[in-house]
This record gives sequence, structure tokens and C-alpha cells, in this order.
Amino acid sequence: MSNFVDYVKIHCKSGHGGAGSAHLRREKYIPKGGPDGGDGGRGGHVIMKGNANEWTLLPLRYTRHVKAERGENGGKNQLTGAYGADVYIEVPIGTIAKNEEGEIIGEILEDGQEIILMEGGMGGKGNEHFKSSTNQTPRFAQPGMDGQEGYVVFELKILADVGLVGFPNAGKSTLLASVSAAKPKIADYAFTTLTPNLGIVDYRNYKSFVMADIPGIIEGAAEGKGLGHRFLRHIERNSILLFLIPADSENHFQEFKILENELKEYNPELLDKDFIISISKSDLLDDELKKEIAAEFPENKQPLFFSGVTGEGLVELKDAIWKQLHG
Repeated sequence: MSNFVDYVKIHCKSGHGGAGSAHLRREKYIPKGGPDGGDGGRGGHVIMKGNANEWTLLPLRYTRHVKAERGENGGKNQLTGAYGADVYIEVPIGTIAKNEEGEIIGEILEDGQEIILMEGGMGGKGNEHFKSSTNQTPRFAQPGMDGQEGYVVFELKILADVGLVGFPNAGKSTLLASVSAAKPKIADYAFTTLTPNLGIVDYRNYKSFVMADIPGIIEGAAEGKGLGHRFLRHIERNSILLFLIPADSENHFQEFKILENELKEYNPELLDKDFIISISKSDLLDDELKKEIAAEFPENKQPLFFSGVTGEGLVELKDAIWKQLHG
């Protein structure tokens, strides 16, 4: 089983509010003691909290139910009952929570950020609140309110500086392995990468940026073919896109246009991102073939050539990425 999980559904229930107290004062020298009951405590919330040390939803994979504590009942001497303990669900940065109807509840964008998913029930009011001129000693109090309950879907969209876009076997995993300490699975068959891999790429003067190797796209992914939307939703959260076209492709520019069209079909706003076009596996090419491939592309979309195996062109590629990120 993969150690990367990007989708989890959990049943969440916040705490029931504590009941108010109907206590009456009964003291020796106060013959007409009035209402003395305190309010019930609020039920515990269910809260989503960002944790920068988490990068997958795997810890939640087998969490079926989450339930917060009930608030305590009110006491005498108008003492308010204790609040029920909140329950925290820690998630990686970039996690979105949705309700069963698909509506977004909230999105975690920074470490320590908290979003209440299910609010605890309000505590009931004690009998002190119901005292009036016509009812000096109310012998009743308000019960606590029910907490909220329902299913919450957690969806992780990877946050990275550079997202790699290409067909299966375009060389994305090889590139990531060659420029970072990431160890993605590499083999000569389609969909070697089934889940995203993140790598920190070292740059000049101790600078760095994060690169994401995302499952290979196929034609029709926007309609759900292959890994479909599971792939495409991760692309949304990358600052820039690096298109990888393998040197042994039959039509390099056409392959780029297919990839570009899949992004457009899924979300046209993706085409507003800055991007770089590259030709991977360029160790298979001589200078003449590189010129022929470059001629397939318009002047404003000239590709960069690199090889993750030999290291050819990697310095220039990292320079181009850094310039796009910080230019």
C-alpha cells in the first residue's frame, strides 16, 4: 500500500451541550432562597488543524469516527459546567475539508491554522435565567443543545513550487530523483507513479524549491480516464508547471498540445500559470535532432533539453525554473 493518501472521509460528531441546573438555594438563614442553578458547558468542537510536519492523510486512513466530549451540566451557586474537550484532526498544509454535498468548509493554508468543522452544542441555561416577577423560584432549566454531526471529506492538494506534467514514462520520476533526495519508483511501464512524490531541489547559494512528481496524465484525464481528476487536482496547487516531453515522442509539439488541452478541459485557469516546456531523455539526441525538435515549437515556446540520467542540461533547467519562480 502507498504511504501517500490524498482523500479521506470521516464521520464527525461534536459534543452535546451540558444541561442547565435547576438548583434552588437552601440555606439555613435564607428561608426564601431563589434559583441558583448554573449554565451547562458547551460541547466540544471538532477542529481541523494544519501541521507542517504532515505531508499525507495516511494517519487518518483508518479513522472512521471522531467524537468530541459532551459539556458538563451546570452546578449550584450558578456555576457553569465545564466545556467538553475539543477534538483536533491534524492535516497537512493544502488540505481542503468538504461536507457531504461537496461544499467547501475550509482550507488549511498554513501551519497551526484551525478551522471548526463541527460546532459543539450550546449548554442549556440554568434556572437563574428564568426568574421573573411572576415566577420567583423557577424549578426548571434548559437542556443542552445537540452538537453537529455529519461526514467530512478531506482532500489534499499538493503545494509545490513546480509541478511536473507529462504522459506516463515522460521521465518525471527520473528528473525528481536526479535533482533531489526523493526516491520515486522508476520503471519502463505506464503509471509507475500512482501517487505524488515531493522533492526539495537544492539551488545556488543554499536556496531551494519544491518539485512535485505527479501521476502521469493521459488523453481524456479531464473526463476521468486513467487517474483522471486525482491527478489534475494536484496540478492546481503548483506555482509553475514544467511540461516534460520525452525525446522519443513521435510528435513533440502535438504531445504538448494534448497535455495543455487536458489542463484546459479540467480548469482553464491552469493555463494562466507560468510554465516551461522541456524535452526529457535528451541523451538520446544529437545536436541536429535537437534543432529539428526545437523547430516544431513556436518561437515563444522553445523547449529546454535535459537528461535526468546523464545530468545534461539540469543546471540550465534549474536556472530557468528559479527565474520563473522569482523573476
